Formats: sequence, C-alpha cells, structure tokens
Amino acid sequence: MSDDGPRILRPYGDTTGDGMVQVSFTLPVAHDKRAEGAAAQLASKMGLDPVMVVHAKQIGTSHTFFVVYGSVKHLVNTADVQVVERDYPLLSSKEVNDAVKENLGRKLVVVGACIGTDAHTVGIDAICNIKGFAGEKGLEYYRELRVVNLGAQVPVPDLVNRAVDEKADAVLVSQVVTQRDAHLHNTREMSAAFREAFGPAERPLLIVGGPRFDEMMAGELGVDRIFSRGTTPGDVASYLVHALASDVKEPVG
Repeated sequence: MSDDGPRILRPYGDTTGDGMVQVSFTLPVAHDKRAEGAAAQLASKMGLDPVMVVHAKQIGTSHTFFVVYGSVKHLVNTADVQVVERDYPLLSSKEVNDAVKENLGRKLVVVGACIGTDAHTVGIDAICNIKGFAGEKGLEYYRELRVVNLGAQVPVPDLVNRAVDEKADAVLVSQVVTQRDAHLHNTREMSAAFREAFGPAERPLLIVGGPRFDEMMAGELGVDRIFSRGTTPGDVASYLVHALASDVKEPVG
C-alpha cells in the first residue's frame, strides 16, 4: 500500500465507482425459479441492489450453486485497513546462506509437516522441496539449511518428538483442509503441545501457512508467524534469517 494518505474506495465493475461486485454461494435447494428468487433475496439482504442472478447450476439432487452480480453502497477507507506487513529484508539464497553461516555457525534445522488429517502436501512441498514454487527453489536448495519434511497426516505428538530429536530451530506446518476450522483447531493443538514440551527460550520457531489463514491471528493461535496464499520459499527463508540468524530487525521500506 502506498503512503499517499487515506483513500476512499468503492468496487469497480462496468464503470468507475459503480460499486458492482460478484458473489458466489451454494444453497441447499434444488434448482428452480423459487431457488433463484431465494438467491436474489439473500444477495439483497447482503446489501446488493439491484441484484442479478447470472449463473445457477444444480449440484446433485438438493443443492444449487449461484453466482450473483449487483451493486453495493459500501465504501472502504484504506487508512482503516490492518494487515501484516513484511518487516524484514527479502534475501537471495546466497544472502540467506551467508547469514546463517555467519550468525549461527551451523546449519539451521527446519522440520516441516501437515498435521492432523490433512493429506494435502502441496503447500509444505512447495516451500520445503528443492523444486520449490513460482520459479524459486525450495528450502532444501539452501546449503545452510537442513530440512526434514515429514509429509502428510503427522500427529502432533510425533511432530513434537521429531522436533526434539532433530533439534529443530523452526517448525513449518501447512494446513489446507479448513472444514469446520480444522486448520485453527490443529494449530492451537500444535502450539499448546510445543509450549508444554519446551521452555520459552528453548521452543523452536512455530510457523504455519495455508490459503485460509488470517495473518493477523498469529498471537491468538500461539505461533510466531502465519503465511497465507502466495508465499514463496524465499519469503520463508528470509523470515527464518530475520528471526533466528540475523540482528537486522528494522522494517523494510
């Protein structure tokens, strides 16, 4: 976000400032005219006026997926928006390796996993595996990092025990499954287990990531950092240096 001062924003659809937005949702009802009317009524109660149901498709025998289009009157003041800004330098792989070697004098140990019943390793693999993500090599590529990727469906006690065995400096947990806030429950369970197993000065850095996490919730969930969608291995490696192997704490402009 630029520092040009507050800006009042309204959604843009066909013309500037027209407030047009598109919303999708599913209703537990078979598709017919009454179902479309229910979708339009729901959108109206959400503040869209006028409302157009632009797409409706039945799912199975008793559900319908809708896309509605309409205008909202709401405005957003960017001065009121709260986000987690990156407060550390984004480093190259060489800079990461040099910082770890100079400040730790040994390899930085990272243990990664998907916990609970989450079998989706795409996130943890994108960060840890050497093939990486978005054109960046994963953490295994960094010669001064030792990465242990435990994969999917790792019970929290097993993760804690492995972190102890490996003398982990940092633990990375990816959570993709979010039904009924499973990612939040699993993260709270994990952070509580590490607090019980380690003293405050001995606990490894706890980092979680996934597309549905709110980066503002790190303190509430008991972790040190949350990474959301779009995170690359370089983001994580740079944060590891910032938190564990560097005296540089100044915000980045």
